[in-house]
Parts: sequence; C-alpha cells; structure tokens
Amino acid sequence: MPDSLSSHVAPATGWKGLRENWRSDFLAAISVSFVAMPLGLGVAVASGAPPISGLISAIIGGLVVTLFRGSHLAINGPAAGLIAVILSAIQLLDDGSGRAFNYMLAATVMAGFIQVIIGLLKWGYIADIIPSSVIQGVMVAIGIIIVSSQIYVACGITPGEGGTVKVLQEFITRIPEINPIIFLIAIVGITVMVVIPRSKTKILHFFPASLWVLVLSIPLVFIFDFFESHEVNLFNTSYHIGPEYLIKLPDDLTNAVLFPDFSRIGSVEFWIAVVTISLIASIQTLAMAKAVDKLDPYRRKTSLNRDLIGVGIGTMISGAVGGLPIITVIVRSTVNVTNNAKTKWSNFYHGLLILIFIVLLTPVIQMIPLAAFAAILVYIGFRLASPKVFRKIYDMGVEQLIFMVVTIIITLYTDLLWGILGGTLFTLLVHSLLARMPIRDFLKMATKSDTHLYNKTNNSYELRIRGIANFLSVLSINKLLKKIPNGADVTIDLSGTRLVGMTFMEKMVSFLQSQRDTGGLVTIIGLGSHVSSSMHNRALKIFLHPLPGKLSTRQVHLKVLADKLGATFDSHVDWNTSYLRNFQFFEIRPIERKDNCIRGAFEKLEVQWEIADVTFNEGAAFSAEVYHSTVMTIRLPKQLPKFVMQKEGVFDKIFDRVMAFSGYRDIDFQFYPTFSKRILLMGENEDKIRKFFTAGIIEFFESEPVQHIECNGEALLIFIKMKLAPTDAVEEVIDFSKRLTPKLLNR
Repeated sequence: MPDSLSSHVAPATGWKGLRENWRSDFLAAISVSFVAMPLGLGVAVASGAPPISGLISAIIGGLVVTLFRGSHLAINGPAAGLIAVILSAIQLLDDGSGRAFNYMLAATVMAGFIQVIIGLLKWGYIADIIPSSVIQGVMVAIGIIIVSSQIYVACGITPGEGGTVKVLQEFITRIPEINPIIFLIAIVGITVMVVIPRSKTKILHFFPASLWVLVLSIPLVFIFDFFESHEVNLFNTSYHIGPEYLIKLPDDLTNAVLFPDFSRIGSVEFWIAVVTISLIASIQTLAMAKAVDKLDPYRRKTSLNRDLIGVGIGTMISGAVGGLPIITVIVRSTVNVTNNAKTKWSNFYHGLLILIFIVLLTPVIQMIPLAAFAAILVYIGFRLASPKVFRKIYDMGVEQLIFMVVTIIITLYTDLLWGILGGTLFTLLVHSLLARMPIRDFLKMATKSDTHLYNKTNNSYELRIRGIANFLSVLSINKLLKKIPNGADVTIDLSGTRLVGMTFMEKMVSFLQSQRDTGGLVTIIGLGSHVSSSMHNRALKIFLHPLPGKLSTRQVHLKVLADKLGATFDSHVDWNTSYLRNFQFFEIRPIERKDNCIRGAFEKLEVQWEIADVTFNEGAAFSAEVYHSTVMTIRLPKQLPKFVMQKEGVFDKIFDRVMAFSGYRDIDFQFYPTFSKRILLMGENEDKIRKFFTAGIIEFFESEPVQHIECNGEALLIFIKMKLAPTDAVEEVIDFSKRLTPKLLNR
C-alpha cells in the first residue's frame, strides 16, 4: 500500500509559506492565544512574578523566537514546568533588598545566553543522557510544588513559608482559615477544567477550558464586590474580600517593563539559578520539540540545535524587559496542530494576538480573581503528579517507579538541580547492580562498548550493540545512527547486551519511527535471552536466559479464534505500523506498536484483513493520553471514495480533531433521516460519497452498530472499541466485515 503521506505536500517555508498559509495559521493562532493568555498569566502569578511578565514572555515567544527557531508547528512561551524553577530562583536570590525578581531576570538573560552557546556548539543532544524516569520524576515534583503553592491561593489563605513538604503539612492545620468565597471561585474553576474537556456539548469547546474559568469567575467578582475592601458574614464568621484578591496589571503598559539587575553575578546563588533555569528549560524545550514533531501530519523534523538558539535568544530578550524564560510548550502546540496550523507563522500570530489582547482587554483582565488562576494551576499541577502518571511508570517496570520516586523525594527536599543529579546517580547505581558488574567496569562498558555499524547490500545496515545499553550509551549510539541515511532498512541486534535501559529503548523506538516515516524498515532482534522488568516494550531488559513466555488468557482465546477461522495469530510486538499511518486518524497520533495480530482473508472477495491491538498516543509528552485499542484493517482490491464515518456522539473529543485537520463536514441524506441522525459521515469528495452510498449501503448501516469506520481509498480501518476488545467482540467485527465488504465492493 503506498504511503498516503506523500499525498500531503509539506507547506512552503519562509515568506512563501507565510503568503500561502496565512489564513489557516491565523485561525489556529486564535485558538492558541485563547489558551496561552490565561496560562501565561497563571504561570507568572504562581512563580511569584508580576502577572504581566508571563504575557511578555508569550509575546516574545511568538514575535521573536519564530524568526530564529528550528521548529515548524511548536508554540513558544512560559510554561507550568518552569514555575518551580522561577519560584526557587527568586527565593534563592532574595537578599531582602526587594530586587529578587530583577536578579532572577538577570539569571534568565544568562541562561538564555548559555542556551544559544549550546545550540551553536550543536550540543542539543544533552537531554538524551538524562534517564526518562528521572525527567518524569522532576515533572511530578514540579506538579507537587505547583499544587503546594497554589492551594493556599485557591483557599484565600496567606501562603506558608518553608520547603514544599513543610508547606503541604502546614496546610492541613490551616484548613479552618479557608475563605469560602475565594474557595467557591476555585472550586467552580477546577470543576470547569474537569468537566468541559469531557463534555459532548460542542459549544463549550469553542473556547478552551482555562478561558471559561476566567470568564465564569468575573460574575462572582461582581456579585461579592471584590473592588472594595469589606467583610462578608457567612456561617457566623466574617471573611475579608477586596481588590488584593484580583490580578494586578499596570494601566500603563510602559510600566510593565522591568530590567535585570546583574549586581549578584559574582555569587554562587546566582549561578545555581542560571544553571537550573538553562538546564530545565533546555531539557523541556528539546523533549517538547521532539513530541511536537510526532504530531506534525507532514512529518517535518525540528532542528534541535537551531531551536535552542531561537529559544535562547527569546529568553535573553524576555529577561531583559521583564519577562519569564521561554520554552516550547506542549499543550499550546497540540492545540496549534489540531487546529490545522501549517507553518511556524502561527506562533508569530499567537504572540501578536496576545499583544492586541493586552492593549484592548487590560481593564477586563484586571477583574479576574487570583483564585481563578489558582484553580487552573492546581488542575495542571495535579495532572503532572496524578496517580495515572505513577501507574504509567509502574507499567514500564517497578524499577522505573523507584527511580521516579527517589527523584521526586530528592527534588522536594532540595531543589530541581539536585533532583536531576541525585536521580541520575541512583539510576546508574541500580543499573550496575542489575548488570552484576563493578561500577568501574559498568561505566567503561556503557561508554566504550564494542558496538559497530555494518553497511550491507541494497541500502541496508546492521547495528550490533554490545555491553551496556543505557542512557550513558545514547551519545555514542547517536553518532552511529547519524551515519544511516533516511529510508534505509536497519537491523538492530541487541543479543550482545548485558543490560538495555528504558531510555535507550526509547531512543531505539524513536529512531524506528523516524526511519519508518521516510520509508525505511527497522527490525529489533536479539532480546530473546533477556528478562524484561515488565510487559511494556520499552521496559528495562537484563540478559538472564529466561524461559519462554506463556500466552495470557486473552491471547489463548484469540489464538483459538484464529485457528477456528483458518487465520494466523502472532502475539509478538510488531514495530512495522507504517500502513496504519495511511489513515487520516493516525496522521496526527503517534503509533507506538501493535501486537496480538490475527491475519486472515475473505478468499472469494480477494480481500486480506488483519485485527491487532494498537498502542497510540493522543497528544504528546507529559500531556499525552495513551490508548490501547483493537482495530481491524481490510485491504481492498479496488479503489473506493475516501470517507470517515462514526456513530454520532461517540468519541466526540478525539474524532473531532480528525475533522479539524481534514476540514471535513457532516454529510446528511435528506431521505434517510435515521442514518443522518445516527451516523456522522465525512469525506474529501462529497459528490463521490453521495453517489457511492446507495440505498442498500445506507440501510445496512442503519441496522448495524457503527463505532468508527474510515476508508483511505485502498483499505478500511474499523475501530472495534477504544480499548482492547474481548474475543467475542473480535469475532463479531469479523462477521460484520464479512457482510460489509461485498456490499462496498459490488457497488
């Protein structure tokens, strides 16, 4: 099956891209700016910075960084992931002079300068050497820090002093001090953040949930009159309400500019702040840039070193005029992609729109209570540190959970820099123990292993990896991978490894996906004699000569079904999922893998089919939702019109994004109201689809349960469930497909 991505010609770059795609980029930027403005204000407030500083960095992230960076669809600005960094830097540099924020601005300028140097030296690979679980641990710790600081604001309590753990412990004793009016605003805000993304009411999705929080908080400000200091009596208790609970923006924007103070440049504290800001910002920017590349429907790749240079320049300018550090932000970038942005200019427009909003809406913004921003940030902090994150890491191996928890503890009791260093050293120690080697031999084997790349015939390569393959090995492997041309077939042999770490496996999977996008096939072999710490394909693996694995109960049932149908069953992980990318649904959803494949045929129709469990992501990086779904593909012997159909109201959130990317609209049939009401039908060529959907086909679908069916012209994609399907559901969809296929082919 040809690669459908070739039918999507990548948009032009530079000024030509601006001329050709300005409309789609501008429309996407409107949605992005609606998300960016409340988040920018909230990040600044939570960081202990003037609220306007968050908007300054968002504006510069759009207007300036766009001109220098290497990314195509990413959005740049302040992010929740830097709240703990900025808050820590301000506290560290506070000498009682009232200039702590100005000192932090100076540290921001120097951090941006370091990022530019790193980019110029082409050291953008530095983020690869930090273990994935350690990075995840730092993000969880940041989430806890955000919640610990903002829960006080959400309750109308003066924040406690001391470290994060102490502040959280103290909050329990201060619950009786909660101001119920402030708390009401926060509860409404958190409820909105939870409910709106899950709502099926489409009008609520016109604005992002964070903007709804701000809009709904303003009537409460008027009801309780926050504009004048006064007392409100509730439950026989007096509670204070006043303008100090509202966000503060300068009426004259010229007063928004604050300048850095470099007078503490000779202190140790200053350089700790500089290193922490540059390290965390660089790690997040590089990780988010890679994540956004996976969402790009045109499979364009970011120049990571150039991206660091662009973000570094933006951070220097932002710090010089009173703004926060700038990074690539994943949530806003995801909004950008799903709203059909085409080029980097959508980032420019989003910065321009925020500038316009500030000029026109400052009086309105000044009416927003701090509790509304606290609600948004408590929700974000909880998402970063939710039980789901711990479960996700545990599924990758209990040792990964231990690495993450140790990193969290070190970070909460010290700071982010020590958290990264401590978590990395602990991971290294455990790896050496698992490999059963002295630490000196372990380090030597990890950094100077006998790994070679062999150029075979017919544009194919073999990469034989020996010794220890963990995060320390990534830099040397990167050099070898760069020698492999795009589109080449590669066999990666891991049979000679003593230990294969999760970070290393993530690098291999990333390379596999990158080669697949350019037409190459990557095969990973040699792990048959390794014990895996979990069933996850990226789990840590140790050479131990294990016994052959047994099939699960579900796999046994699937194999019995395959034998009954005269089909084949394969339980192993299959990395080659390139044909699935030929479907609209998967163009902006990175596919991890497929397994538990049943392959068969409707022989009389000359049709081959496959049912498999597919793991894919909705969103990216730390905000990604991982789905394990059972899908069926049917390869057709002739061309059919391209269409997408689904049951009305089913999977609204996830499938509406297909429509946003494709520009499809619902196709109704006047004389078949039942079909039109039950089923959402979309496609590229409405005339062809109307001619194709005869009375017989429409009546068939009226009487059958339809979840999601897509035709890319050469094959059908049928979602059985948005989760793993039981065996009886698999058998039912095979029967459904056997009756559907002749109706479509005999049309």
